[in-house]
Amino acid sequence: MKTISLRTLVREPLKVKRMTRAGKPVQVTDNGHPLWVLQPANGTDTDEAERRLAIDEILDEVLREKPSKISAAKLLGDSRR
Repeated sequence: MKTISLRTLVREPLKVKRMTRAGKPVQVTDNGHPLWVLQPANGTDTDEAERRLAIDEILDEVLREKPSKISAAKLLGDSRR
């Protein structure tokens, strides 16, 4: 991952655009402290597969939990009072 300063991002956005277009994530820092990680929008197929696998794992974990005995309608009604 390439690291650039916030000043570089502001002054030379085309440089950052070229880096992300090449498929490389870019970390933006301010005084050495990380602010953001800019990633290319068009991920690879392996990134998409990893993302789908992570989502499936999270959903499986939620489905394994015991259902709540409190109804959503009751929560909504209580919140409106």
